[in-house]
This record gives sequence, C-alpha cells and structure tokens, in this order.
Amino acid sequence: MKVLSVASEVYPLVKTGGLADVAGALPLALGKLGIEMKTLIPGYPAVMSALRDVAIRMTFDDLLGVSADVLEAKVAGLDLLVLDCPALFDRAGGPYLDTHGHDHFDNWRRFAALSKAGAEIALGNMPGWKPDLVHVHDWQTGLLPAYLRFADTPAIPTVMTIHNIAFQGNFNADIFPQLGLPPHAFDMEGVEYYNQVGYLKAGIQTAWAVTTVSPSYAEEILTPEFGMGLEGLLNRRVSDLHGIVNGIDVDVWNPQSDKDLANHYSVGDLKARRENKRAVEAQFGLVDDDAPLFCVISRLTWQKGVDLIAQSADDLVAMGGKLAVLGSGDAELVNALQAAASRHPGRIGIKVSYDEPLSHLMQAGCDAILIPSRFEPCGLTQLYGLRYGCVPVVSRTGGLNDTVIDANPAALAAKSATGVTFGPVTLDNFKRALRRAVRLHGDTKTWVQMQKQGMKSDVSWEKSAGLYAELYSSLLPKGSH
Repeated sequence: MKVLSVASEVYPLVKTGGLADVAGALPLALGKLGIEMKTLIPGYPAVMSALRDVAIRMTFDDLLGVSADVLEAKVAGLDLLVLDCPALFDRAGGPYLDTHGHDHFDNWRRFAALSKAGAEIALGNMPGWKPDLVHVHDWQTGLLPAYLRFADTPAIPTVMTIHNIAFQGNFNADIFPQLGLPPHAFDMEGVEYYNQVGYLKAGIQTAWAVTTVSPSYAEEILTPEFGMGLEGLLNRRVSDLHGIVNGIDVDVWNPQSDKDLANHYSVGDLKARRENKRAVEAQFGLVDDDAPLFCVISRLTWQKGVDLIAQSADDLVAMGGKLAVLGSGDAELVNALQAAASRHPGRIGIKVSYDEPLSHLMQAGCDAILIPSRFEPCGLTQLYGLRYGCVPVVSRTGGLNDTVIDANPAALAAKSATGVTFGPVTLDNFKRALRRAVRLHGDTKTWVQMQKQGMKSDVSWEKSAGLYAELYSSLLPKGSH
C-alpha cells in the first residue's frame, strides 16, 4: 500500500507541537507493517538546509500564482517530498508566524498551495509514484481532500487527522476565487464555513474518514464545549470519525540510551535517575534535596491550565515540593511564574524557551510532570513521562484520560496506577491533586511502583499504527492491497 502523508511540520526538521512528532513517527511505524508512506512538507529554510541528494520530481509553473518544485529526499529514515517554493516558504520566522509573532500575511495561500501540490501528486501527476490513499493533518492541509473531491477524476480515499480542533484556518471569502476550486465548492457541502473559507471544515466535510488523536477527544469534540463550532458537522460524520491515540518514538525517547541525559537508567534501576534530578536542579538553580520535584514542559497557555500552576505555586512550595518550568507563551502567565520563582528562590525555577534536549533531561530527572489541561486532544508529554518514570499529574480530559491510570485505592491495590488524575479542572481540584501527589511521593514503595508501572506502559506507535493500517485498508477497494 502506498500512502501520501501531507503535513505542515515534521520531526526532526521542523516542530511547533505534537503534530510534528506524529508526522515523523507514524511513517516509520507503518513501514514495519509494509506500508510505503511518503510525506509532503513545505520547504522552510530549516527543511531545505537539511536536504542532501535531492531529486526534482515535479515542477509547477503556476501553483496558485507561484512557481514551485517538488523535491524528493531521505532524511532521518523518512521518505520526504518537499515543496520547494521560495516565494511562500523561504522567509524568517516560524512555520505559521513571522518574526513579530503575527500570522504570515499569506498563510491562506501558503497552505492552499501545499494542499494543491499534494492533490496533484495524489492524482498521479508526479511521474513514477501514485499513492493509493492520502492522509492529511490539521487545517494547513484541510483543502487537499476538497481539491480531490472537486476534481474531474476517479475518487481517491482520504483520511483527515484533527490534532487540535481549536486551530481551524478560517479566512475571508474573498480568497476563494484564487484557490483554483470550482464555484460550487463554495458551499456548505464544500469549503464554505459561516461565509468564510474554512480549511479544517473543508477537510472534515470532504475527507473519506476523519480521525483524531485519542478516543476520549473523539467523543469530546462532538459536544459544544469541545467542538469549537464544528460539533454539528462532526456529529453528521460520526460514523466516519475514529479516535486513535498517538504513540511516541520509543527509540528517540529511551532512558537507557538518550544522549541528553546525565545518566542512563532502566525500570530495574531507578536509583540511577538521581543523577538526572541533580542535573535538573543545577540547571534551574534549585536546592539539592529529596523533596518531590515537579516539572512543567509546555506552551504556557490557558488551554494547558498554566494559570492554575501559577496560582498554586506558593501552595506547592508550602506542601514541600519544588517546581521546574520550561516553556514559552502568554506574557501574563510567564510573568506570574517568574514572580513565583523570585518569591521562592531555590524552590521554583523557570526557563522561558523551547529546549528539546532539556525537556528530555527533565523527564528523566523530575519526579512528576504537571499537565492540568482544560482540553488535550492527545498530549505527548504524559507519554514521555510514563516512559521515563516521571509520574503524570493530569486532568481527566482527552488523551490524558486515555493514557494515565489514576492512583485511586483500587488501582494502587492492583498495582496498576501510573499517575494522578483530577477533574473537573478547577483550582481547588488541582491543589488536591498536588497534595495527593506529594503524599504518594512520601511513600517510597508506592511511588516506585507507580514509576515502574508507567515505564512498562506501551506508549509506542505499534498498536496505533496497526489501527491506522486497518482504517486505510477499510477505505480501499476490496482486493486492491
């Protein structure tokens, strides 16, 4: 089976969140099941500089008004197709934001062009390779299923994955004539969404199947509270909606071989974690003692419940805990956490940045990771925490609910607990969860049992890749694979 994956970011080349991890890890997991996946991504500067031994596979003289090439290369075991289009992608800033933190003015064109190029490949217009199925990710590729739906050619199965329904890619209707779609595509059955062009809406409307990144989130987005205005459409498509939990790359995230750790360790040798704890304390200017060390590795936003962490910081120190925070985000929340750190030198430390190596060290050295998200489609940091014996303290929502087993009396008795969960998401409930975590940490035998159980959890892609493979097969004509 040949599958074209189209994504706006892919680890290890460009990453702003969990989408990149999925786009980078899923092809490798599917490859073990005999599925050949090529991934089309934009030619950002970071991507272009990583390419070696490139072949030009396709040329566009007019791709929505710009010229572009599709390059093929292999990077980090991934078969990549890169949309080399300097007019759209060779610029400073991030994938979606400019150097001032604002959306690139032409994001609508940039990601429509990515979708259009993907559609042309899917239609067999790239010599030598034609996919059986196309898998697209988030709003940035949402127009691709629409381009195929409204093309005058035989239908090609499409799967649309929603990583976070809060990001929808809605643009003014006046861009529609420039998208290269027929006039009747601007319709409720097509790309129109409240008299705008809705990229995510278009993907949900026109893809053959829709997936999201955990079973709980698939249920949640059918409700007004979590559906962000798209719950009506999702309910109409509920028979085509599937929740498949993300995995992680267990070779990249392996405490026995991770190059970013101060000391390697295994489930049978948790004492060796101590050196990593000391290293984290040194990085964050924290005192070296046996108090429970909590960490936050996150975008510092309301969605992630970071306001609750800031409001609970004094209480956490009073309970005997310490806190290390790594992330960037809302200025108000950053200021609140920095103020807490200045009130509690040696007990709270914060680094306002994105630092992949340090995030590995923190998972390996901290006792627990705090993820009090208000909504969380899947979440990957709790999976890293489980893998590294960093006990997750999480809200009961989305993928957090599907992957962490609460340390309630029954689970503790059965030795199946892997973390502390709480809900609904309120300040009082979060403080109770912190208190429970500190108390559990004080019972060394119970805490070690939770760490070991977490480290034994299957957080790999193996099972989930199998579910994707089954879904792909179900969409293909019988006998074609």
